[in-house]
Amino acid sequence: MAQALSHSLPFRLPQLEILRRVVALLAVLSLVSACATAGDTLNVAAPQAAPEKYAAIVVDANNGRTLFQAYATAPRYPASLTKMMTLYLLFEAMQQGRVTKATLIPVSDNAASQPPSKLGFRRGEQIDVEAAIRALATKSANDVAVAVGEYLGGSEEGFARQMTSKARQLGMTATVFRNASGLPDDGQRTTARDMAVLGMALRKHFPQHYYYFSATDFSFRGKRIRGHNDLLGRVNGVDGIKTGYIRASGFNIVTSVYADGRKLVVVVMGGDTARKRNAHVEDLIARYLPEASGGGVAAAPVQAAPVALAPAPGPAMPMPVDTAAMAAPDGAPVPMAEVQ
Repeated sequence: MAQALSHSLPFRLPQLEILRRVVALLAVLSLVSACATAGDTLNVAAPQAAPEKYAAIVVDANNGRTLFQAYATAPRYPASLTKMMTLYLLFEAMQQGRVTKATLIPVSDNAASQPPSKLGFRRGEQIDVEAAIRALATKSANDVAVAVGEYLGGSEEGFARQMTSKARQLGMTATVFRNASGLPDDGQRTTARDMAVLGMALRKHFPQHYYYFSATDFSFRGKRIRGHNDLLGRVNGVDGIKTGYIRASGFNIVTSVYADGRKLVVVVMGGDTARKRNAHVEDLIARYLPEASGGGVAAAPVQAAPVALAPAPGPAMPMPVDTAAMAAPDGAPVPMAEVQ
């Protein structure tokens, strides 16, 4: 090739200079080709390493098939996504007849002293189960979460052990709960995959209560209290489920989507802001909802789909594209059998 190039030049160059120009030309051509390919498939920059907080997964909730993931089995702080399990155990207690919607839950000094978000109870006050559910699902009230945990578990520590035990039963293999609220605790960890499992479990085990997660506000003591999930009522098909934030986690969300017979559970963790997190969720829904199945729930796990190498295009939080970290999570789909 060097010889051919030398004949095409208007004057002869030293052989070393010819080789240098050939190498430079090949490098430019390679870069242009790579950029064109990346522009067609990624539409985002590709950092070399995973951010400390970011993780995401998109699951076809009809069959458990993983449609997209990024760091889905990396340990992350759940923040108020924790309250999904608090509600799961409260719904279970209702199902078992241990409490009713009218049961009054006392608020201890410990519960009342929790930091916001909260309803602002004083020690000795009570809240009925119906209002507690709405306060947890919509307001994400920390004082109510602790009161529920103390009531059902004898203590918040005892309740956290019940939460972790239930997580294992559901197939949440990497989750440890230390409290009922999701407030900062170094020992409280989960993964995006495990949160997807929990999101599907809530809908499948307690469909009669799932409407609580679709509420954008509720009334308490004569006041209208707004929720934190801005995707509800704004994005077609979104019908829940829970947001969360602490400084250590960034902005988290588990989102359920049901449209035209297709169901998705989308988990995004570690957003810089709620707006960026929500934009990323919208992109993932737009990209993967058309790929979701329209049939019924599979009776057993199916093979995970090939993992996409990039997030959905469009304005969103910076997305990691680390192919080593984005291999299918342990070669397994989200376990549907455990959440039927």
